Amino acid sequence: MQQVPPVDLLVVGGGINGAGIARDAAGRGLRVCLVEQADLASFTSSASTKLIHGGLRYLEYREFRLVREALAERERLLAIAPHLIRPLRFVLPHAAGLRPRWQIRLGLLVYDHVGGRKRLPASTPIDLARDASGAPLKPQFTRGFEYSDCRVDDSRLVVANALDAAARGASILTRTRLSQAHPGRDGWRAECLDLATGGRFEVRARAIVNATGAWVNALRRCAGMQAAEHMRLIQGSHIVVPRLFDGAQAYILQNPDRRVVFAIPFEERFTLIGTTDVPYTGDLEGVHASAAEIAYLCASVNRYFRRASDPSEVVWSYSGVRALRDDQASEAAAVTRDYELDLEHAEGGAPLLSVIGGKITTFRRLAEAALAKLQPLIGGSAARWTDAAPLPGGALPNADLERFVADAARRWPSFSAPLLARLARSYGTRMELVLGRAASVGELGESFGADLTAAEVDYLVAHEWARTADDILWRRSKLGLRVSREGAARLEDHLLARGGAR
Repeated sequence: MQQVPPVDLLVVGGGINGAGIARDAAGRGLRVCLVEQADLASFTSSASTKLIHGGLRYLEYREFRLVREALAERERLLAIAPHLIRPLRFVLPHAAGLRPRWQIRLGLLVYDHVGGRKRLPASTPIDLARDASGAPLKPQFTRGFEYSDCRVDDSRLVVANALDAAARGASILTRTRLSQAHPGRDGWRAECLDLATGGRFEVRARAIVNATGAWVNALRRCAGMQAAEHMRLIQGSHIVVPRLFDGAQAYILQNPDRRVVFAIPFEERFTLIGTTDVPYTGDLEGVHASAAEIAYLCASVNRYFRRASDPSEVVWSYSGVRALRDDQASEAAAVTRDYELDLEHAEGGAPLLSVIGGKITTFRRLAEAALAKLQPLIGGSAARWTDAAPLPGGALPNADLERFVADAARRWPSFSAPLLARLARSYGTRMELVLGRAASVGELGESFGADLTAAEVDYLVAHEWARTADDILWRRSKLGLRVSREGAARLEDHLLARGGAR
């Protein structure tokens, strides 16, 4: 079996937690290898509500520490990735018979102040009968509130962390499965399978991080350790429908079951609706939104909006399974979103750190906490550094995306404003690697529809581990909503010609 150079840390799992830990560890001078059985962000990390937020509803469950940490992270992430994370204003209509207005107002005041808010405007009551944000709502909703959080391109945030980890020396191996891990006095001997070629190789690592999400117990068994019992699998599903309302604002809607559902402007022409919270016991690679979940989400928005939504209008749905710490909550929606880091030693003393729980907003703090546990065992710098270092593409002057887009329009005057805005939001300063010295769209090669060109595809294959049309259309972008079947087929042909699609 082929052996690769030994590493200090083997990270298993290419979601947001795995990529974040790999980035932090590589920046501390550690030798790092990350293996992911599919594409980066293939599962739960690309199936979020696409928000960087404190979790307003968690205040109701007295998760004050989690909310405080998440809101503080919202500020930091907005500073280091302003191309991927952008402010978003939320409208919360008051619904008679549900939470009283005083309770909502009190919760929003806490939300405004507990996390050290600096960049975003504070919450405020609004008159929905007069304010433009009330126009899409049914006439009985006359009072409400506005508050601020942020939207995020979740899968691109994962890729950005992987890019930075690789730039700092980490090896990122996608479509690679850890098949067995053998502990010893000097750490682990991990057997890995390259799923694309069938080749096998061995990695020796001083420690392993189990950041596999819902597969956390499967990896523990591969390492000869017992399954974690204090864990619950919870499915969250989302749907995308034709745009339900005009304007840049999003809505947070209360339901009679006391859950909340978000309705968020998405990809210009659509509305993203989610999420559900249901226990999950099925095949982890076959997760999909059930008919009952889709009906629930449609019913949730139909209580509020004048324009009704029907399951037949759903243009896309997606689901993810979260491995959450079991805090004995009676309902799935009430299970804590806080994270737990279980550090154990296998026979011979080999350390294994398992990540349970967490949310995309707190990934960076989770990574810091993971390295704090591992540093006494595997070395590396103890200094924290990720809170101020921009993610790749994020070094925008004054963190001002609008100004950056305006400067891009002057630099590439022949390109359309929508194309430049999309590239800026996706790649930030790295958009130059896509456009280079091209003076016109024609110089970017074949077009596959929705402004997706061969130049962008080739960049994604060369620099961002993209291999298939799905990698490009649904994770590196959401252009799958607008690229035709014929365009997707031509994209597959292009990738095959490059040796990328497998």
